[in-house]
Formats: sequence, C-alpha cells, structure tokens
Amino acid sequence: MSEPASISTGIASRYATAVFELAREGKSLPALEADIAALDAALKDSTEFRDLIVSPIYSREAQGAAMGAIAEKMGLSDILKNTLSLMASKRRLFVLPALVAELSRLLAEEKGEVTADVTAASALSDAQQDKLAKTLKERVGKDVKINMSVDETLIGGLVVKVGSQMIDTSIRSKLAALQNTMKEVG
Repeated sequence: MSEPASISTGIASRYATAVFELAREGKSLPALEADIAALDAALKDSTEFRDLIVSPIYSREAQGAAMGAIAEKMGLSDILKNTLSLMASKRRLFVLPALVAELSRLLAEEKGEVTADVTAASALSDAQQDKLAKTLKERVGKDVKINMSVDETLIGGLVVKVGSQMIDTSIRSKLAALQNTMKEVG
C-alpha cells in the first residue's frame, strides 16, 4: 500500500471508530447506517460532490459551508453532520470515501455480516443473488451481503471476493490459464 493511501486509511479509521462508538452509545446505529448509504450514493452519483471533497481550490470555510448545506439537505444525523464539519475544518474531507467504507465495514461486523464483492459477466437476477448469498453463508458462516458489479470482459462466470478469499470461475481466467499451459507445452 502506498504511503498516502495508508495515511488516508489511518485517518478514516480513526474518524470511523469515533463516529461508530458515538452512534452505538447513542443507540443510533440504524440512523448511521442510513446516513452511510446516503453518503455512499452521493459519492457514486455526483462528480461535483467528489470534486468538492478533494479539490484544494475550495477554502476550509467554503468546504465547511457546502458540507453543512449538503448534510442538512440529506437529513444526516447530528453525529455525522458534526463529523463532516470537523473534517472540513481540518481539511480531511478527502478521506470521506474511506470513512464511508470503514463505517460500512464496522456496521456489517456489528450485525454479523460480511460483504462479498461479486463481479459477473451479466447482471444476476434477485433469485440468483439470493442463492449465491445462501451458498456463501454456508461457506463463510456469516450472513453475506452481495455488492454486485458487471464486467462483460469476463465472458461468463463469476469473480467473488469475500474478505481475503477470492473465487474466480470466469471464462476469461480459464482461457488465460489454458493459454499459459499451452505456452509451457509448446
């Protein structure tokens, strides 16, 4: 991991731990979960929002005012509003994506869930996702939440990542393995 990435992860982890503990003490974990889902959606959907949190052009005050207005409009909880305000005043908004990821991980851990990143050649139906989640639950021993994405270059099959485990049943990887085997023979 590069040094800037590890620094960002460390900063995000400290903020996430503090926010999570405050939400747990205040018995507001469901509200925090809704806030994290809203922030995650905003980060994925809005390039302007992503630009705001990483651009050095905006002053601390401008970032703080913008984050306050965005948090108010999104209806975020006071814990997260205050945290975003503090992050803006300390010029730490650039770690917001890592904060969202860490808070999601902490919330899932609290609920006894793990997240499986699943990449398929074509979108899976809800029934297929449910069956995959049940199969993974048997293997992992915890409830599995599926984070689905589509990559047509896989040709067919799935790539499933759960924690540090990866299962690659894609046709692309099988073709690559076959190509390597043929190189060794010929």
